[in-house]
Amino acid sequence: MHQQKRQPELVEGNLPVFVFPTELIFYADDQSTHKQVLTLYNPYEFALKFKVLCTTPNKYVVTDAAGAVKPQCCVDIVIRHRDVQSCHYGVKDKFRLQVSEQGQRKTLGRKEVVAILHPSAKEQQKEEEEKRIKEHLTESLFFEHMLPFLWVSNLSDRPPPSQPLFSPPLCMSARPPSPRVCVCF
Repeated sequence: MHQQKRQPELVEGNLPVFVFPTELIFYADDQSTHKQVLTLYNPYEFALKFKVLCTTPNKYVVTDAAGAVKPQCCVDIVIRHRDVQSCHYGVKDKFRLQVSEQGQRKTLGRKEVVAILHPSAKEQQKEEEEKRIKEHLTESLFFEHMLPFLWVSNLSDRPPPSQPLFSPPLCMSARPPSPRVCVCF
């Protein structure tokens, strides 16, 4: 008996969509960033058609906002920011890429890509550095606060290899810590 190989039924909206990058960052003071490229990949054995939608189409120009991608191929979609104004700084716009099987109407998958306009690359880097410093400080303060509760004993007090090296910080209870408690990090 000869069995036919049947392709599984594609469920609407569940097909993963592969696009890079997943976020578009534009800088007002750097005109070279006003034009970005999204790459849509098709790893499947069938051709896809795609459509690009946007929450604020008046701010962007999308070349080839609809088209097709051959199996195991990719297509570049150029997006230009055409409304670079200070009132748009920090606003998150969204692009939605919808894909369907070529010749079919139902949408098989979708992916959203966020687009943000920043005033300048230098200012953005400064904000990110300040954020990293704050996170580091928070971690350092937590460790400093926990230091009095951490006791490290000599090597003979370490658990044998069959026991876990990490144990819960028993010294954090209301009673005074035992000198034999060992918390390993």
